[in-house]
Amino acid sequence: MGTIYRAKNIRKVICLAAISLLYTTLIVAQNKNKHYKIYDTRQQEEITLSELASRLNESDVVFFGEEHDDSITHTLQYALFKNLHENNNNITLSLEMFQSDIQLILDEYLAGIIKETNLSKDGRLWANYSDYRPLIEYAKELGIPVIAANAPSRYTNLVSREGLTALEKLSKTAKNYLAPIPIDTLTGAYYDNFALLLGGHENMGSMKIYQSQNLWDATMAYRIAQWSKKHKSNIILHLNGRFHSDEKLGVMAQLKKYRPKLKSINISAFKHEDIKSPRWQDFEHLGDYIILTEKPIGGVK
Repeated sequence: MGTIYRAKNIRKVICLAAISLLYTTLIVAQNKNKHYKIYDTRQQEEITLSELASRLNESDVVFFGEEHDDSITHTLQYALFKNLHENNNNITLSLEMFQSDIQLILDEYLAGIIKETNLSKDGRLWANYSDYRPLIEYAKELGIPVIAANAPSRYTNLVSREGLTALEKLSKTAKNYLAPIPIDTLTGAYYDNFALLLGGHENMGSMKIYQSQNLWDATMAYRIAQWSKKHKSNIILHLNGRFHSDEKLGVMAQLKKYRPKLKSINISAFKHEDIKSPRWQDFEHLGDYIILTEKPIGGVK
């Protein structure tokens, strides 16, 4: 029995090493071929990935805003996560890509209690889960906790249809998956940006769809806040679509309400048509760090 157990562990180590080697090779290749650039907006300079990881050590929470279909960004996320962990082993990963009501399922998978097939079936994985799988497998092998940060879609859908007041009829158990009621509906720049995303204020209809966005952001922020209170992680790396954290709005603004003393830093990563000579001043308002990745030949994919 001991021999079988050791053999399984050896296979796991080999698998993790293979994933790390693959992603390290991709990063080296991308860096050599200049498929991405990283810019420190505070220091007004281009930096390397290892320099980015070093500078992030000063923060409590790092928001990595992504475009979900950007394969180069996903490769960089894994490399950054690995680099941060090597610099500081007291790290937590937090993901928009997992909804809060499957935290138990995710924890069971990370602990080796259930198989990946169960996680796939019961965890409501995103269609592009393969882009995030390397981070989950790295966390699993090294015992790094992962926060299922997002609000369950059935409740954001409820708010989109009936508004935030509909949450009041939920059970106590259901409410535990969400940020506390009442949810702050952020006004100002975030509201204007959201309206622009939908094609203008005239296309928003009622405020309900915007309220569902606020529930989404507040729940991610609240779960990060609660984790930081209970576990005192040195650093939390949170991945979300960049709209949620660009300009330090959305989830970052909500977190300020729950844990105002936490030091949060944001990264905004997105595809750009000219990474050889970008106008950094056009993007520096988006975050503390900007990552521009090369658009695929033939347009955006």
